[in-house]
Amino acid sequence: MELFPAANEDQWTLIKELIDSCDYYLLIVGGRYGSLNSDGISYTQMEYQYAVSKGIPVISFTPANPEEIPVGKTDKDPEKLKKLTAFLDLVQQKMCKSFQNPQDLGSVASRSIIKLIKKHPAIGWIRANNLTSEDSSKEILDLRKQVDELKNRLYKQKNFAPPGSEGLEQGEDIFELKYHYTEKAWESMVKANDGSIEFTWDEIFSILSPLMVDEASEPRLRDEIVKVIREQIKDKKDHRPANVEINGTDFQTIKVQMIALGLIEKSDKKRSINDTEVYWKITPFGESKMMSLKALKRKNLT
Repeated sequence: MELFPAANEDQWTLIKELIDSCDYYLLIVGGRYGSLNSDGISYTQMEYQYAVSKGIPVISFTPANPEEIPVGKTDKDPEKLKKLTAFLDLVQQKMCKSFQNPQDLGSVASRSIIKLIKKHPAIGWIRANNLTSEDSSKEILDLRKQVDELKNRLYKQKNFAPPGSEGLEQGEDIFELKYHYTEKAWESMVKANDGSIEFTWDEIFSILSPLMVDEASEPRLRDEIVKVIREQIKDKKDHRPANVEINGTDFQTIKVQMIALGLIEKSDKKRSINDTEVYWKITPFGESKMMSLKALKRKNLT
């Protein structure tokens, strides 16, 4: 009110300009009707009706027990009291909340304002030196779009197999891996053997994937499969075989299949010039798959 000029007409012009610039209009009604204009209507009621007419979101707060307001804070003029009662009836036709005391008013108002902002998002006030140019705004929107696209792509890479992979062998499908090994038949004789072992694709990936969390070379992957085969031969024949070698074509098939299923990819990490090995790492989708296969599940979980 300290901003208002002396003349009443100019006061109302300023009031309307202030209301026009507002995102929301909050009305708190007490025990008095307020100062009247020349038509006998209070400026508070004029403000309220003007805000409603301009389509500004409005919320009002009225005392739950107006009869408990101290006499010194109420209108003694019966005419003003009558106008206040009529104004309250008008206010309660729109969004309106009641309050018990000043502390309750603060709580009710803060919650109501948050709901009002969510229901009717507004522009808000921005200082002129913080305004962005049209080009900057467009660039920001383009960058946001790129970020959203990258997030979406990353989500798909982590949670979904590549398109077309549903027609490939995977999961519980069986793959027969051939191998060759030697063993001592008698004291000085070495016997060569050929064999094969059946794995599901999930079993193969479960064996190899932990090695590729921090990347692994192809010889390291071969050695891990050989270790599993060696243990199986030992269990069957009750001795440890020597020189186990897996079929080279079968190993390449395993590698190609895991690439096609989107589980692994070649590492592009730079290493020393003398290191000529090929290294492999699991993809985000491969990591999710590994977790589902290897992570320990809680017992008795319904």
